[in-house]
Amino acid sequence: MVILAIASSAVGAAYVAIDRLFHPQTVEYIGAVMGASVIGFLGNEVVARIRIRAGQKIGSAALIADGFHARADGFTSLSVLIGALGVWLGYPLADPLVGLFISIVICRVVWQSSKSVFTRLLDGIDPVVISEIRDAMLRVPGVHEVTEVRVRWLGHRMHAEANMTVNSDLSIEKGHEIANEARHEVLHRLRYLSNTTIHLDPMNASGEEHHRIAQHVHGDLATHSH
Repeated sequence: MVILAIASSAVGAAYVAIDRLFHPQTVEYIGAVMGASVIGFLGNEVVARIRIRAGQKIGSAALIADGFHARADGFTSLSVLIGALGVWLGYPLADPLVGLFISIVICRVVWQSSKSVFTRLLDGIDPVVISEIRDAMLRVPGVHEVTEVRVRWLGHRMHAEANMTVNSDLSIEKGHEIANEARHEVLHRLRYLSNTTIHLDPMNASGEEHHRIAQHVHGDLATHSH
């Protein structure tokens, strides 16, 4: 619904702008129009920043799209200011031309928001998230490598699973201590994660290939592997 609202803003702005190109209208009370447009732009931009920041913090694509909607409304207000300035300077077509330009900008916002929302619907994860988790874990002393990072959505929160490599001669207690510190580092730096599960690998058995179970038979099942 948010995406449709942004798109309708672009269509409405384009329709009015094209109509003004063929049927120019006198802009009255230019000073009041400029003042209202500035207030509208600043107010919408503040709301947009708050919503986008909150959406990024909790991983809500819908809230981020709502923030872009507010930003699109702000651009619309800004177009009124630029158009009014053009009319004031003696260019009556400035108003509709700027309106068309802003319609294009809003369409770009629609495209960006649509990608975020549809990616979220498909449980897609931004690759940057994987890199941030890997970088946070590698900051912890004793972590030699992070071989696997898997992230999935749980409602509006993310859950991560990761494999990390430590020295083969470490005690279980020391390995557990390093894993706890890595988990703390990830959750501290990436507030949008709900939890992180870490699997320890020794250096002589690091990587997903060491976790595969070769072909075997048990019960009445056919030969299979895991």
